[in-house]
This record gives sequence, C-alpha cells and structure tokens, in this order.
Amino acid sequence: MTKPEQAWPKWLRDDGSVVSCTEKVKVMTENFDELKQIAQDALEDGLLMEVSEQQMREALHQLVDALINPYQR
Repeated sequence: MTKPEQAWPKWLRDDGSVVSCTEKVKVMTENFDELKQIAQDALEDGLLMEVSEQQMREALHQLVDALINPYQR
C-alpha cells in the first residue's frame, strides 16, 4: 500500500498574498518532495547505523534552523 502524496502548504508572500504562479508552485512542490526524500533517506540510514531517532530528528531540525536567507532585506 502506498502513502498519498504530501500536501504542501499554500505558499504565501511576506504580505500574506498567495503565490499562484503555476510554475513557481510546481518548482516549490518538486523541491520539497526532493527534500523530504533526502531527509527520509538520512533518517533511515541513521537508524540503520543505530543512531537514536531523537538525535536524528534534532540534527535535521538544526540543519533547517541553520539555513541562511541570502535575500534578506
């Protein structure tokens, strides 16, 4: 049995308006699908190597928290 596809959020601009460009939404969906698969693979590898699940999740959260916005105003 396969899992249903991930439903990503509606993407919003800083002013709260919805990003509705089909191509932009498609790129965001593809990017997040890829990120999810890479994170899933890393989690599974860690678990197979007997790393604690809690530590793996914390490390993935730290990775996201450390991302830098190069477009900050």
